[in-house]
Amino acid sequence: MRRSVCVPVYAAAAVAALAVSISCNRNSGNEPPVAAASLTFNRDKVAIGSPVKLTYKFTVLPNATFDADYWVFVHVLDPSGEQLWTEDHLPSPPTSQWKPGQTIEYTRTVFVPNYPYIGEAAVRLGLYDKATNKRLTLEAPEVSRKEYLVSKFQLLPQSENIFLIYKDGWHPAEVASDNATSEWQWTKKTASVSFKNPKKDATFYLEFDARTDLFTPPQQVTVRLGDQVIGTFPADSRDKKLLTFPVTAAQFGAGDIAEVVLDVDKTFNPGGGDTRDLGIRVFHAFVEPK
Repeated sequence: MRRSVCVPVYAAAAVAALAVSISCNRNSGNEPPVAAASLTFNRDKVAIGSPVKLTYKFTVLPNATFDADYWVFVHVLDPSGEQLWTEDHLPSPPTSQWKPGQTIEYTRTVFVPNYPYIGEAAVRLGLYDKATNKRLTLEAPEVSRKEYLVSKFQLLPQSENIFLIYKDGWHPAEVASDNATSEWQWTKKTASVSFKNPKKDATFYLEFDARTDLFTPPQQVTVRLGDQVIGTFPADSRDKKLLTFPVTAAQFGAGDIAEVVLDVDKTFNPGGGDTRDLGIRVFHAFVEPK
C-alpha cells in the first residue's frame, strides 16, 4: 500500500514562494522599456557576399537609466528559427551616455556571410550586458526573452554579384578558428583582382586590417584601376576597416574585363618559420554597380 505524505504548511508555502520568485526572475517583463528600437536596411533584397547598410535607431524613453555599457545583439534567422549569422556590437555612443528623450541613430556596413540559404530572413535585436547577460526591455515587437523582431529582408544567391577573380599577389585564404564565417587573404606587395566590366559607375569596397605595430608611419596602399590611381590610404587600423572608392564608367573603359591592383609600399615577414611576404590582410573586396 502507498503511504500518503503530509507536507507541512510552512514548507508548502516556501516552495510556492520560491516558484513565484523563479518565475518572476525568468519573466522580468514588468520592467519598463528603456528605448524604442528599430532597424532598417538600405535595400530589402541582399545577395550573399554583398555589403548592406544597417541603420539602427534607439529613441530613449522618459526615466530610462543604464547601469552599464550594453551591447546590441543582432540575430539573423531563417523562417525555421535557425541562426544564419550575428552582428553583435557596441552602439555608438555607448548606452552609459544615452539620455531620456535622445535619439541614437547610426549606420554600420556589413557583408552578408556565405551561408547556404536563400529566401526570407528575420532580424531580432536586443540590448544585453556582456558581464551578466542581463537584457533590457525595449519598445518593439517581442518574440521571446527580450528579443525583438525589428526587420525582415530577402536573401538572394551570390550569383547576383559581380564575381571577382583573385589573380596574382595573394596568399591562400585562411579562416578564423572560432568563426567559420570570418575569412581573409593576405596580399603580397602587389595584388590584383579582375572582374567583368560593369560599364557603369560603381563603388569598389575594401575591408582590411594591418600590422600597425610593425610600421611607423603605417604602410601606404595605392589602389589602381589599370593605369589610373583611384585611391590611396594609410593601412592604419589593427581592427577591420572598410573603405570605399567611387569609380566612373569612363574609368572602367570599354574593355570586357577590368582589373584593380593593390600596391603596398612595405611588407613584412612573420617569422617563426613563416617565410611569407605579407602586405595587408583583406577580408572583403567587392564591386557594386550603381
